[in-house]
Amino acid sequence: MQTQSAKQEAIEAIQRLPDTADMEEIMYRLYVLENIRRGQQDAQEGRSTPAAEVLRDIETW
Repeated sequence: MQTQSAKQEAIEAIQRLPDTADMEEIMYRLYVLENIRRGQQDAQEGRSTPAAEVLRDIETW
């Protein structure tokens, strides 16, 4: 699997938005994509919490 550059990912994400998208929507979409990318990277590097553990924590709230 070939990885894309951040620039290419951003361009593709913007191209998928409707022509009526405003700057706020564009920035939000890029923000979400970056956080997804960071989460995936954290998971690959073992820096995440298993879902079962999160659910146990939520039950104690």
